[in-house]
Amino acid sequence: MENRGAITQFKPLYLIVCPHTSNWDFILGLLVKWALGLEIRYIGKHQLFRRPFGFIFRALGGYPVNRTKSNNLVQQVAELFKTEEQFVLALAPEGTRKKVETIKTGFYHIAETANVPILPVGFDFSKKEVILTKPYYVQGNKAAAMKYFIDFFSTLKGKYPKDGIDKNTRW
Repeated sequence: MENRGAITQFKPLYLIVCPHTSNWDFILGLLVKWALGLEIRYIGKHQLFRRPFGFIFRALGGYPVNRTKSNNLVQQVAELFKTEEQFVLALAPEGTRKKVETIKTGFYHIAETANVPILPVGFDFSKKEVILTKPYYVQGNKAAAMKYFIDFFSTLKGKYPKDGIDKNTRW
């Protein structure tokens, strides 16, 4: 984590983390959070925040999201970036641990609406590395941004590589 100082200068900070193929990704994410010394928030499916363990996910920085209904999530998260000066958010664009053919683009729209850069963070289990790249500034070219993210994340091997993003992943 030699880039810690460079990374912590960006606030608000928006991390997208891939590949998300295992429950171990959450544990690894917590370790990275603590190593960076950042109060990183995340979005999780609302079922995680139920009793008896929901309080743990909240205490670890989680915001519950009900993905079964439209709730204008992009605007809600963009407002958090605008109203909380030190806001740091991490999320996985796949939206699940299972193999996806198409990644969700909400993360892009959040960055565009909130006018914040995206910092790609990669978990490469094959090399036992966490890769933090330079911030990507969304400039209205969604196709170029998606190509950049898919190209970057498709080189990484998650805990279960078959479930990760590959060059054929669409958006």
